[in-house]
Amino acid sequence: MANTFVWTYLFSLITASSFVAGAPSGHCSGDHLSIEGGNYTVDKDFGPGSVLVYHCPPGYYPSVRSRRCLDTGNWDPAPKRSRPGRPGLICKLVRCPDPLVFEHGSVLPAQDRYYVNDTTTYECSSAYKLYGSATRVCKANGKWSGSTPICSSNSDHCPDPGVPAGMRRTGNIFNIGDKISYRCEDGLILIGSEERTCLESRDWTGQEPACYYDYTYDTADEIAEAFSSSLKTSLTVEMTNEQQGKKIRMEKGGNLHIYIAIDASDSIDLTSFNHAKEIVKKLIDEISYYEMTPKYDIVIFATEVTPIVDIKKYYGGTQRELDQVIVDLDSFDYEGKGDNAGSDIAGAFNHIYEQMSWVRENEARFVNTSHIIIMFTDGEANMGGNPEPKVGLIKDLVQRDNGKLENLDIYMFGVGEHVQREDLNIYATKRDNEKHVFIVTDMEKLHTIFADMIDEKSSDGLCGLHRDYQFKDDQGENLKRRQPWLVEISVQHKELFSKCLGSLITPRFVLTSAHCFKSADTDRTTVTPASKEITVVEKVTIHSGYNVSAKTNKGIPEFYDYDVALIKLKEAVKVSAMTRASEKDLGSHTPPATTIWSVSRGGLSDLKDICRLISNSMHLRPICIPCTKETSAALKLHGKGVTCKQHEDILLDKEHVEALFMSPQRKMKKAFIHLKDKEKPCLEKSIKAPQITTKRYEDVVTERFLCTGGLDHDHIDDAACKGDSGGALFRERRKRSIQVGVISWGVVDVCSGEGSGKSSDDNRDFHINLFKVQQFLKDNLVDGTLTFID
Repeated sequence: MANTFVWTYLFSLITASSFVAGAPSGHCSGDHLSIEGGNYTVDKDFGPGSVLVYHCPPGYYPSVRSRRCLDTGNWDPAPKRSRPGRPGLICKLVRCPDPLVFEHGSVLPAQDRYYVNDTTTYECSSAYKLYGSATRVCKANGKWSGSTPICSSNSDHCPDPGVPAGMRRTGNIFNIGDKISYRCEDGLILIGSEERTCLESRDWTGQEPACYYDYTYDTADEIAEAFSSSLKTSLTVEMTNEQQGKKIRMEKGGNLHIYIAIDASDSIDLTSFNHAKEIVKKLIDEISYYEMTPKYDIVIFATEVTPIVDIKKYYGGTQRELDQVIVDLDSFDYEGKGDNAGSDIAGAFNHIYEQMSWVRENEARFVNTSHIIIMFTDGEANMGGNPEPKVGLIKDLVQRDNGKLENLDIYMFGVGEHVQREDLNIYATKRDNEKHVFIVTDMEKLHTIFADMIDEKSSDGLCGLHRDYQFKDDQGENLKRRQPWLVEISVQHKELFSKCLGSLITPRFVLTSAHCFKSADTDRTTVTPASKEITVVEKVTIHSGYNVSAKTNKGIPEFYDYDVALIKLKEAVKVSAMTRASEKDLGSHTPPATTIWSVSRGGLSDLKDICRLISNSMHLRPICIPCTKETSAALKLHGKGVTCKQHEDILLDKEHVEALFMSPQRKMKKAFIHLKDKEKPCLEKSIKAPQITTKRYEDVVTERFLCTGGLDHDHIDDAACKGDSGGALFRERRKRSIQVGVISWGVVDVCSGEGSGKSSDDNRDFHINLFKVQQFLKDNLVDGTLTFID
């Protein structure tokens, strides 16, 4: 083994030797610290309070995990003097729990100990059938691959629960009400349920236990799978009876409260603490995309408990925005906590209990509230007494007044070098077939867990929700592909053929520009989404105020006021969600190429043959449009008094408002809408368009236009190009796309030939403002999927 890891051994010797001589008074010595087959890192330059952590390659573990430099200048634990030419520590090969506890069958090979990469196979005796894994491999984290193998005759009411590796089970009768209990062999720690009961449903209560060595840990992938399965939630107001994984299920009108506690004591190093903060921020960010708004209570604890977010303020109307919560989390000074070095886990749980007690006294729906507690700690409770009674108080409070313990989930994430696994298992709740204790070593990789937590399959009703992912086009270029509401509209009549873009605003209606059509003729018109399921177009409605020739006598050859139209599909498209599994699948394949035909700027065509709508993937979802209850939810505006004006004040709130639009190639473009004092100078550029002879910009553009482009602000806008007409000008609010305009026309073509596609000094693009055509939308969106507000 020494030859295999010679580079790490030499590194550790070099690192240690640099501190042998001349160490300042009170500092710890660098002598006898090296480890064979690995290395170590140390903070604070070997001064008092420094933590030295040993590192071994995958499949190995250090016989001593870490040391701390005491104020006396001594290491704890003290290093042993090494023999000449050999370090005092070695990286030991990881072993897995004994699989020979397997009942009613045989394990091959039978040996005293099983180490990393050892493979075992399982066979049952006659009259027994094998369930679970027939072959298992000892993994680098000290766990067996696959699931517990079980030989069973299925003669009792509940299935045989088996005997996990390294464990002893008491109880061999599995009828209704029968109980079984588990204990681990000496030197192993039980994680999961120590006792389980056979239910009438043929299920066992609690979670299958596992035996951990003190070096056993959960990989980030294992945690992602178990945690997302346990905490996966739709976070929508309308709840579902779907039983896929664990949902945070609430009655309509119920509450969701999330309590988060992060350990900042000296036993948690700065890196682990910062990673825990990042994970919490990711959790908050992911949940904020959904209509349900949880109430948070967040604390950081060491010797004292420091509140970051107070759940009581949600009820007083003074709670800060979540963006500010993230700022407050970032501003916590880990290094500046001073002597606040202890770990009062009991105090953290007591804080949560007191907050929950206050809510119970002030919230009539407390009995219907789901409570989620997430704690990051190593479990070293050296202040404040035993935390277990505090956890008991929380459980009693939730069950009081006919509440259910099922409304409480306590998740314990073990972080740091000395995780008290057994204690974490005591504090965590034991939910049927769920895992609530996680031992974390790769905190950085763990950041991805909360991104996988959200269950989009049950969020079909949420307008504008989307996910980003990447694919390679025909030229091998990485592109971001998004916006499941984007459609392409092909228009053909006689010899004329053109293409526009549009946006799916309900499962049955597409919003686009009126100038894409010469008439509302729908003969032989079909619609083909990306799923290739042909749907017939039932009707095309052009705004009655649209008349491209209305001002030819005023020197305006093409006039685009009210340039908006709706396409009604004969059948609604199937709205679905972009799941992460499909993103991965799609990311490794090149989508089929699509020929894009551009419509002339300002040109007119008939709608006669085919109106082809191709979404950006097989997953379709409408975009949000203003002044609907659905968009109120996306904006987190609740209550009966929400108005259309409030939507406008939020979405069009500055002089320069950042907005986005898409190209036919589905590349994202950015432009700034000019409003307030910046609006008039932008609109005035409309008379620069070719063939316009009027000197009055008010004759060219009306109050129904939004204006983008130009060089009068820091960002150079992307210009709308041929083929972009009819597309959505939209804003994003936490991955919810909200359309504010329909792309209509532009002053200068900066895209063709050698054009850059960027706005110029004279170029401006104009878009129909959806706030100004609300009556048209209300009168024609009659499929009942949207509820408009005034």
